[in-house]
Amino acid sequence: MSDKLIIFDTTLRDGEQSPGASMTKDEKVRIAKSLERMRVDIIEAGFPIASVGDFEAVQAVANVITESRVCALARALDNDIDRAGEALKGANASRIHTFIATSPIHMEMKLRMSPDQVVENAVKAVKRARRYTDDVEFSPEDAGRSETDFLCRILEAVIDAGATTLNIPDTVGYNLPHQFGQLIYNLRERIPNSDKAIFSVHCHNDLGLAVANSLSAVLNGARQVECTINGLGERAGNAALEEIVMAVHTRQDIFSCDTNIDTTQILAASRLVSGITGFVVQPNKAIVGANAFAHESGIHQDGVLKNRETYEIMRAEDVGWNTNRMVLGKHSGRNAFRTRLEEIGIKFESETDLNVAFRRFKELADKKHEIFDEDLQALVSDTVALVANERVRLISLKVCSETGETPVASVTLSIDDEEKQVETAGSGPVDATLRAIEELVQSKTELQLYSVNNITRGTDSQGEVNVRLEKGGRIVSGQGADTDIVIASAKAYINALNKILVPVDRAHPQV
Repeated sequence: MSDKLIIFDTTLRDGEQSPGASMTKDEKVRIAKSLERMRVDIIEAGFPIASVGDFEAVQAVANVITESRVCALARALDNDIDRAGEALKGANASRIHTFIATSPIHMEMKLRMSPDQVVENAVKAVKRARRYTDDVEFSPEDAGRSETDFLCRILEAVIDAGATTLNIPDTVGYNLPHQFGQLIYNLRERIPNSDKAIFSVHCHNDLGLAVANSLSAVLNGARQVECTINGLGERAGNAALEEIVMAVHTRQDIFSCDTNIDTTQILAASRLVSGITGFVVQPNKAIVGANAFAHESGIHQDGVLKNRETYEIMRAEDVGWNTNRMVLGKHSGRNAFRTRLEEIGIKFESETDLNVAFRRFKELADKKHEIFDEDLQALVSDTVALVANERVRLISLKVCSETGETPVASVTLSIDDEEKQVETAGSGPVDATLRAIEELVQSKTELQLYSVNNITRGTDSQGEVNVRLEKGGRIVSGQGADTDIVIASAKAYINALNKILVPVDRAHPQV
């Protein structure tokens, strides 16, 4: 019988550290519920000491999740650990994840501590965390560049102090697979009490090796992998949950372990995270990309038609792709709408929320003949984005664009419940619209990214627009969807403005 491989999802914590990927409390709860449906073992909900908002988000996730264990991150500091313990009070099952840097460069340049002081602080932190929960995880930050002898020393000490999981992070994505796997093997062999803890890994993707390093670690005895949906995360991201899970599941001839993940929920979670964060999944992304199971080559198509396994090592249905999707239209009723949303992993907290979404569904159905699952995902994300922050609202938009003439946009907004209107010219209809909105709001932000993607095929497809705004070093993303791309652009820009107009004082876990 194979061992269980524990899946530790850190989309809500490390994933949110991607510039522009910040999430509201309600958005975190939606993603957490999706992860729970997928049967993720542990959900790292956030870093409670970072801000009041982070604390409340962890608390909210802890209070609603019942099947998965909820984890909070804390530096090896008393205040951090106490704040994490407080946030997790309502959890059915909790974990505190505490860490301190162990590489020579981090200890000397960042912590300004001696190795003895680092060990002392690590032990103290684990013992303090044990006051709140018997499930404590310890990470030696930058383990990938730490000295093995020192790692053995500090890990043996924290196990004696009560740590039940030892997480070995390749914090800067520096290691190669054979190196990292050997490190895990050496630690398990050399630490006298290593059998009293589960070894975990947390790999970053700076060299594109996060998944490879994680799998190498699993082959060498790691039984927990920390990962994120779509590989979201700081800098180049983390190991992608969907790739880890399906690699282990598909290659059971190699791996002596498997996960408890319901793989049919992977695609729904991927789309939810993409929609909320505005980080679009590339078409050729493994497992969840639009082309992951597409075949254009005639030779490939012929082979697949004769026997799927000629060119497909997984079934598309196993990860949530469904070739027999129910198509909704303007004659579809509320029950069909609700049922289909529940089938793709979306549930509403109240009838009011359902009614708002259903009304927008009917409006979309009047514009678009067939509505697919992708449209429903975008519709719900767009609805939440529009109602979550109401400081700025779009009242009306009129654009005039013709050959040989300068496009002009007339925009009416409600700003703090006061209607304002302006007419502005631009190099194109979208440019004119965004200029008009900025003239009214006067946000003084810088537009860093503007991208458009079609949600489904056809000229009547909804366009999904993502924008990224920066102000004073803070970056936020905004999303909007509509069959009219200019309106979608206005929605996305306003969504981002509403986020950046809310002041945030937030600490970073590695500072």
